Amino acid sequence: MAKTSKKAQGNDLLENPDALAEQISRSEKFVKQNFNIVIGAVVVIALVIGGYMYFRSTQSAKGAEAQQELFRAQLLFERDSLDRAQFGDGNALGFEQIIEDYSGTDAANLSHFYMGVILIKKGEYDAAIDHLQAFSSDDLLIQARAYNLIGDAYVASGNNVNAASFYDKAADHNPTEQFSPLYLQKAAIAYEKMEDYEKAMKRYAKIVEDFPGSSLVITAKKQKARLEMMAS
Repeated sequence: MAKTSKKAQGNDLLENPDALAEQISRSEKFVKQNFNIVIGAVVVIALVIGGYMYFRSTQSAKGAEAQQELFRAQLLFERDSLDRAQFGDGNALGFEQIIEDYSGTDAANLSHFYMGVILIKKGEYDAAIDHLQAFSSDDLLIQARAYNLIGDAYVASGNNVNAASFYDKAADHNPTEQFSPLYLQKAAIAYEKMEDYEKAMKRYAKIVEDFPGSSLVITAKKQKARLEMMAS
């Protein structure tokens, strides 16, 4: 026997009152037999939608509040009050508390960057690296700056391998003539400390070739020539 197409069935429901009544009766029977399941599913959907809307509204309010706290902490940082910027001053929260109280906000994310800078200045390099690696930004210059600071922290802690890696990462992240040559120079110095003269020379060569307008070109040429003599 030929099967009735879904389209034909749909037309039958619209044009045949008896068929439509039968379909409604079946639906009612299903709901009655599975009442708890149906109600449960509706409640779950309502909770998910309601929860999402509440989350969006609270996140918006939370983010605005966090930005106000961040501004106060930034003022303390700019005054070079490192302890107050980190821990707060009794009136304003410090970056550390902003991270804890406003997790998931842009303000908390940027606070990780500031914490990294503060902890480098205080000589707490491992903690600084943790904060800087927790930071991420769509701003290519700031993200490159964060990689550079991680490199600085590794140099200060005596880890030239990781330092060189992060300086390279900073230099390759949206290269600019203003900043990339400096990152490359730092990478070259780190490689030289490891006695990897070949890689050091390549970084100096990249400064000369890729950033001819940089003020570091003359220095890069001199350092490359010096390393070539050492390696020969």
